[in-house]
Amino acid sequence: MGPLKGIKVVEIAGIGPGPFCAMMLADMGADVLRVDRAVKGGGGVVAAKNDLLNRGKRSIAVDLKNPEGIQTVLKLIEGADVITEGFRPGVMERLGLGPEVALKHNPRIIYGRMTGFGQEGPMAPAAGHDINYIALSGVLHAFGNRGGKPVPPLNLVGDFGGGGMMLAFGIVCALLEAKTSGKGQVVDAAMVDGAAVLSTMMYGMLGTGFWQDDRGTNLLDTGAHFYDTYETKDGKWVSIGSIEPQFYAELVQRAGLDKETFAPQMDRAQWPALKEKIAIVFKQKTRAEWDALMEGTDVCYAPVLSFKEAPQHPHNVLRKTFVEVDGVTQPAPAPRFSRTTAEIRSAPPVPGAHTDTALADWGFAADEVARLKASGALA
Repeated sequence: MGPLKGIKVVEIAGIGPGPFCAMMLADMGADVLRVDRAVKGGGGVVAAKNDLLNRGKRSIAVDLKNPEGIQTVLKLIEGADVITEGFRPGVMERLGLGPEVALKHNPRIIYGRMTGFGQEGPMAPAAGHDINYIALSGVLHAFGNRGGKPVPPLNLVGDFGGGGMMLAFGIVCALLEAKTSGKGQVVDAAMVDGAAVLSTMMYGMLGTGFWQDDRGTNLLDTGAHFYDTYETKDGKWVSIGSIEPQFYAELVQRAGLDKETFAPQMDRAQWPALKEKIAIVFKQKTRAEWDALMEGTDVCYAPVLSFKEAPQHPHNVLRKTFVEVDGVTQPAPAPRFSRTTAEIRSAPPVPGAHTDTALADWGFAADEVARLKASGALA
């Protein structure tokens, strides 16, 4: 089992970054009990097996508008190490499940909070999504080509990198600290903060003048001809990242570029013209032909694979980067451990699938569960 075996997590169901955080904890061996809403008719559960952020978890269905439903969650908190939630500031407090109440029931609980703008500040109460959070952090401005508009990198930077992953990191840090202090605490993970942290290196380069605020003109944002993607003869794409001089020299040699023309690698003034020249060269061969010439070399090259192609690449196949669970192909848990192996223990459950068995494991008597069902607190 994974390195978090024995850690008990109560996840208050939400969307996006919160479930991703709890998925990471479950992948690492934590016992994650997801508290789903009790919805009549089981709305939205047809494709439960494809809701991959819920893999490896168990689910109970609770009516959080029912006082006994709230008491059920408080009893779970008493036996948990962690609780996670992803509502706007104040929602959990209004439910009677805020940090103050939770820590009173369990002084060792780690209370993980996921928001876009944070728990305080003028933007804190506002609705938003990944695109808004990374815009406010300064990160979105950097994505896109020269002269073009900002292009959001899916919802990877705010929701998952700056949000869910940062919350998971914060929770594990707090768990480690609790081993010495014996005290729980609140982890406030705001996606604006997390996205900003991810751009720390760029802020350092901005301070030296090496990074320009003009999009698509810098070393790592498609400004440089040796760090970009190029279309091939068959309409596919390849990626080049030949930053270091020795890697750049290999690019020039393997692509058959004119050494004299491409000699001034770091002359920014020549980057646009050299980009046009190298784009013509890459158009002369198919992606497979460029793979044969460059893949596995020190050019710093890789084909640009689609979501459907990536699981089939020999490197990913050998490393088992993708796995199939219940007929659904998905990324395997990461990172890897030499001894405490992380794994996907089960496919995503239908909400409420484990109400009886999970509550029994968490200390609820059978007659108590029956009573809660009869009251409508549990579905």
